[in-house]
Amino acid sequence: MSKRRLSEQQKTRIAEKQKQEFGEVDNNTAIVEEKCNGRVISHFGQQLDVEILLGENAHSIIRCHQRANLPSLVTGDLVLWEQDTDETGVIVAQAVRKNVFGRADAQGQLKAVAANLDFVLIVFAVVPEPYLNLVDRYLVAISQLGLEPLLVLNKVDLLAAESNTGIDNMLSIYRKLGYPVFEVSALQGTGLAELEDQLKSRTTVLVGQSGVGKSSLINRLGLDQLAEVGDLSDSKYKGTHTTTTARLFHLRNFDLIDSPGIREFGLGKMEPAEVLNGFVELDEFSTRCKFRDCSHNAEPGCAIQAAIDHGEIHGERFESYQRILGSME
Repeated sequence: MSKRRLSEQQKTRIAEKQKQEFGEVDNNTAIVEEKCNGRVISHFGQQLDVEILLGENAHSIIRCHQRANLPSLVTGDLVLWEQDTDETGVIVAQAVRKNVFGRADAQGQLKAVAANLDFVLIVFAVVPEPYLNLVDRYLVAISQLGLEPLLVLNKVDLLAAESNTGIDNMLSIYRKLGYPVFEVSALQGTGLAELEDQLKSRTTVLVGQSGVGKSSLINRLGLDQLAEVGDLSDSKYKGTHTTTTARLFHLRNFDLIDSPGIREFGLGKMEPAEVLNGFVELDEFSTRCKFRDCSHNAEPGCAIQAAIDHGEIHGERFESYQRILGSME
């Protein structure tokens, strides 16, 4: 799917959303990208691993603290750092972010996870069983931030042993909507060449619920044991949380940021119109409704309901949209 062209109003809303919810860098401490000599690879509280970008030690890692006047930094941030001791440094400035991706914490507060991205790679798998609403939650968040999603079904080597009618239906829905969908096996290497070609020379954050094989996928793409791999829980097919902090990996032809596995993806507080914008087909048909304040349930002249009746919108997607709205009440 080619990236959706955003209106000026949408661009303004996205910029304001990032500023309010993820913390825009302070103009007094922000610098242009060209002045940066480091990039945050991972962080551990107030300590951050920074990749040195310039000089004789370029590509090596230094452990840094950040100055108190700086906002919270995340993996992918470009920074200016100075030597502190022989083995440590201090971050003194941050470049303005091109974009940022985040998720809601247990209290419903949105927290930044990674910055300066080209794609968000949504990984789901044959096991644990995927469901449409989780993927849709990612797509709504990605739409709000003006980022571009890629969908990856992992563990296709298990399809023969599992009932795959639901999975085929799910993939068909997203493909008809124009989303790029890749079917891969981290275990066998199936489909990875096409995925790598899509990601070439880009920076991508990898997200998905626990147990879908994100770490195994990183290992396979990196041709090395770059990330610790956890076993699935035999009882409930829910993965152990092997990733506790977002980390950037330099793979063969692209950079990949792994993020902590999560079983639920909260969206925080959104207006109904913002949720609708994340459902591309609903958003399109909503402009044809008879009434501008249509709730798309039982009103006369609702173009979305008419499209569902005519098979132009899949009923499961509308149900998913309603579930997301219901979760925000």
